[in-house]
Amino acid sequence: MASGGLAVGMIVRLMRGVEIAAIAKSAGFDCLYIDLEHCSFSLETVSQICMTSTALGVTPMVRVPGLDAAEIGRTLEAGAQGVIVPHLETRADAELLVQAAKFPPMGSRSLLGMNPHTLFRIGPAAETMQAMNDATLVVGMIESIEAVGNSDEIASVEGLDMLLIGTNDLCNSLNVPGQLDHPKVREAYEKVAAACKRHGKRLGVGGLNSRPEVAKEMIALGASYVSAGSDTGFLMSAATATAKSFR
Repeated sequence: MASGGLAVGMIVRLMRGVEIAAIAKSAGFDCLYIDLEHCSFSLETVSQICMTSTALGVTPMVRVPGLDAAEIGRTLEAGAQGVIVPHLETRADAELLVQAAKFPPMGSRSLLGMNPHTLFRIGPAAETMQAMNDATLVVGMIESIEAVGNSDEIASVEGLDMLLIGTNDLCNSLNVPGQLDHPKVREAYEKVAAACKRHGKRLGVGGLNSRPEVAKEMIALGASYVSAGSDTGFLMSAATATAKSFR
């Protein structure tokens, strides 16, 4: 993303082994994100996948279940290079997220000097915190009418890097469930994209992997990231197609 290209990510909900990091690498994904909102992974599993992913050059992100400072801090300490918080609704939510994810002076995250990001080396506290702040991607998900309406204020928060639109939940909030190509969805994307542009934040596209033609339209609004699907979806799709081919 830093070079101006589109980062393509894979969601991890099923595979608990570090092999998923190697699969993501070989398949050509730029990053993966472990979805703790919708799966039962332990923090130990998260840590192992994140560290392996980093070693292979695939950026590991984690979607935590909610806006909980302790959980955000522990997830980042486990090796995640980015944290995604679902259902961000207001500027106040965004400020709390930054406080939890960033070290002083930007935030209030507690420093553990020996961690996976430093390969367990200890360095000067100020330098370590600055380097880790610079390297930590902080993402808030926009998934409701209220969040879209507040997107300009949310995007204005310093330390927040990306607004990732969760299209399926947004459809529900707009009272057009499953209608991913509805004009209301397009309008919401345009509003959030404009807010991101005004405040120098990145736009992310989520929940459109089943409709790549719609995803391309939203990416054209200036998106830097897109979720291309999940391990569960990839497995079911390939398995279903293969079984059908042998009938």
